[in-house]
Amino acid sequence: MIDLHCHILPGVDDGPSDIYESIYMAHHAIEDGIHTIVATPHALGGTYPNPRQKIIKDVAALRERFLSEKIPLSLYPGSEVHICPDMAKRILAGEAAFLDENEHYILIEFPFQSIPPGFKNELFQLKLNRVTPIIAHPERNPMIHHEQGVLYDLVTMGCLIQVTSTSLTGGFGEDTMICAQKLLSLRLAHTIASDAHSAAQRPPSLSLAVEVATDILKDKGKALEMVDNRPKDILAGKPVDPPVAIRPEKKKRFFFF
Repeated sequence: MIDLHCHILPGVDDGPSDIYESIYMAHHAIEDGIHTIVATPHALGGTYPNPRQKIIKDVAALRERFLSEKIPLSLYPGSEVHICPDMAKRILAGEAAFLDENEHYILIEFPFQSIPPGFKNELFQLKLNRVTPIIAHPERNPMIHHEQGVLYDLVTMGCLIQVTSTSLTGGFGEDTMICAQKLLSLRLAHTIASDAHSAAQRPPSLSLAVEVATDILKDKGKALEMVDNRPKDILAGKPVDPPVAIRPEKKKRFFFF
């Protein structure tokens, strides 16, 4: 399996504090059946800016450590970009690390409690420049719990959606789990990733989520596509042909007098 979203680099954000925990995370990933990880530290934010060249350098150093420890885990650079002013302009200027060498895919994170104004224009600017935004863990945003139509519009625009494995298995609470599973049933989720931050509390794990996805999609092959074929194409910078999304039903509004 391929994990497209993992905070495995030590000392760069709210992930592992040292290289020893990064190594523990790598062993956990291998035991779970993960053979490839994209290191995606937070980027372009005020707290963790993490410029592209630093990420590439840090990934190269951790890759060398894996080789010396004989850890059979492939590691690639990437980033998780916060939506921020001039985001598209900064990404296109090369400030953030893409998920692929062809610079066709970038991982984007919404704020956890809101959806910022003007976000569609930022994402549209990326699409105009042949960059596909992959929206990270939208199921953890309370606004998305009540309005999946926002994601339907983004998918129609050409964006892809990544859900977190722990969301599917209930680790982030019932509301988030219900939302994540609904996104799968509506074909509004295209990849499953761990968004791992540690070796103990949030380790890199995908296998249990694949089992949940298999139950929802009624097809293990389609579930495995979300952690294998599709991430492989993204890493290679190839076009991804997602399933046809189902438009969510609009919530009925009730007025009280």
